[in-house]
Order: sequence, then structure tokens, then C-alpha cells
Amino acid sequence: MILPEVRDPRLVTIRRGGTLTDEDHRLLALWAAECAEHVLHLFEGEQPSDTRVREAVEAARVWAGGTLPMVRARACGGHAMGAARPLRGAARYAAYAAGQAACVAHVPEHDLGAAAYAIRAVRAAGTGGPGAGRVERDWQRGRLPERVRALVLQDQARRNAICFCAFDD
Repeated sequence: MILPEVRDPRLVTIRRGGTLTDEDHRLLALWAAECAEHVLHLFEGEQPSDTRVREAVEAARVWAGGTLPMVRARACGGHAMGAARPLRGAARYAAYAAGQAACVAHVPEHDLGAAAYAIRAVRAAGTGGPGAGRVERDWQRGRLPERVRALVLQDQARRNAICFCAFDD
């Protein structure tokens, strides 16, 4: 569960009664795709012939570029999550990260799902030592577009507990 019971209107698009602009929505999708792509190798190393997860990352980017309908991006996200279900560990979390990234097109708050699952993937991989999750989180934060940086950091603090405590300092 990565979505809060009470939605932050800053993460709801203007056309749905919130204050999030289309431009900022697209920036969140691109950042989520980057977070997911950063751990994609953890899935592809275990499932090299399954393209659904990479396709979800690409769908997030193409949606952000304005040439893929939201419903198609969201469907790609669902397919990536389907690829995750039979797996365990790092590969599973990497697939979920990609699925969440593609679903940002539908609900902007899925951006933190992509980031949190990417952090879980790195932790589960066990190759970066005990601080691997923190290193991944800091890498992600370094990639945040300045325009949405404060919003995402505040949201990370607000939803940390429901995002597997991935954003702890």
C-alpha cells in the first residue's frame, strides 16, 4: 500500500480538483521511470526474455512525452506488476518499481511507489551492504527535477511509513 487514505491536493491533477499541473505530473512520471530503470537490471538478470518490465518504464516516458494514452501506460504498469508476482526478492521489487512508474500516468502519487520499490530492490539484492538503500535513496533525490523536488521530499516524509520506510534518514 503506497497510497494514503487522505490525498494531498498538490499531487492531484488540476482537472481532478487538485493543484498539480500537467507539466509537473509529467516530471513525476519521468523521475519515477528513472528510478525504476536504475534497478531494471535486477529484474532482467533473472528474467532476460520478459520485456514487460522494460516496456512499463518506456511507457512512463512515452506517456510523459504526450504520445501514449494514460490507459495504455497504466495497462503496461499492470503487466509489469504481473511479471513481478511469481518472483521473490530484488527481481520482484524491480518489476514493481517499473509497474508503479507506468501507473504515474493514472495517479501521480505512484511516483513514490516506483522510488520505494527501487530502494527495496537494492536492499534485497544484498550487494551494496547495509547502506545500499540509503545510497539508492540519495541517488534518486539527486535526480529529482528542481521544479518538483520540495513536493516529493515533503511527500516522502508524509508517506514514508506506508512506503516501507524506504525514505528514512
